[in-house]
Amino acid sequence: MLFSEIVGQKTLKEQLIQTVRENRISHARLFLGPEGSGGLPLAIAYAQYINCTNRGEYEPCDKCRSCVKFKKLAHPDLHFVFPVISLGSSKPSVSDAFIKEWRETVIQNPYITYNQWLNIIGGENKQGGIFVAESKEILNKLSFKTYEAEYKIMIIWLAEKMDQRPANKLLKILEEPPAKTLFLLIAESADKIIPTILSRTQIMRVPKIDTQSLADYLVNTGLCDATKALGAANISNGSLAAAYNALQSSEENDFYLEMFAELMRRCWSVWAKKQAMLDLLAWCEQITSNLKREQQKEFLIYCMRMVRENFMLNRQQPDLTFLTDAENNFSQKFNTFINPDNVFQLANEFNTAHYHIESNGNQNIVFLDLACKVVLLMRH
Repeated sequence: MLFSEIVGQKTLKEQLIQTVRENRISHARLFLGPEGSGGLPLAIAYAQYINCTNRGEYEPCDKCRSCVKFKKLAHPDLHFVFPVISLGSSKPSVSDAFIKEWRETVIQNPYITYNQWLNIIGGENKQGGIFVAESKEILNKLSFKTYEAEYKIMIIWLAEKMDQRPANKLLKILEEPPAKTLFLLIAESADKIIPTILSRTQIMRVPKIDTQSLADYLVNTGLCDATKALGAANISNGSLAAAYNALQSSEENDFYLEMFAELMRRCWSVWAKKQAMLDLLAWCEQITSNLKREQQKEFLIYCMRMVRENFMLNRQQPDLTFLTDAENNFSQKFNTFINPDNVFQLANEFNTAHYHIESNGNQNIVFLDLACKVVLLMRH
């Protein structure tokens, strides 16, 4: 992958290139940034640039033997680790079991999200992770010398999905890796990575993609015209994945808006004593029956975004508000309910519900508890 193919992130690309020129290549680097910001493509482009045998001043040559194999993500000295689903006792649950699907997917979309990846490998209603069997695979692969490149490179995508046991097994090799061995980790949340892993990496923070770079990319790739591109970039919050979703105007996003609006209407009606609590139970049943666990997490993230955007509307900050036309139509009247007295509590309740769903909590109880707390917060 070429640096020029990465959306935005001009400063980071220059910094990475400079480390190679000055021979300051860290043996363990962590790309830390939000979903859709480009951590994975940055790591792949950096790895290709490092091992290119005829690199230019700002790009790998893209033609040498090494680059040709990197473009296919099939270089013998390039290894990937990523979240997978459990395969039961018949096969070890390791990345190599899904490497064909991984290569095909990332070549097509290097900005792949966790939920999209789970859907591809059949884990829509399962928890993906990097399990203990993976640590043995990593140690085996890195115990040999490089085949043909200068460096052997291990890219670990979403390192925060690594269980405690494999993480502990990798501490020594992260601190003292074999000669000419590099670790490139990608993560979206530093809080979920064990501190001993963090302390052994050089952290490079990947910011959200700036709005103009996102809009220019959408136009230049022919996905839409300039007006639609700017609208999608504005509501994407710096995520290329979110910008794609905004352009698609998927039925799923429409359903999220419908369910968010319905929750708020029913909560207000219960608070105003115009509607019974049974209506909240019916809403919970609708959510849990129509959305799988990963979609429920996406819905709760969507709710947090709507709380934020409506607060900005309430504070009369239109330049800081990023809504689709449908969301804006709903929010014009609703934003008065999101104010300084309840905005942080509401955001916290949706975030807490997301945590409990991610931790395999009982879905019906989690959403009913959330709805009851929203009723109380509607008083403010």
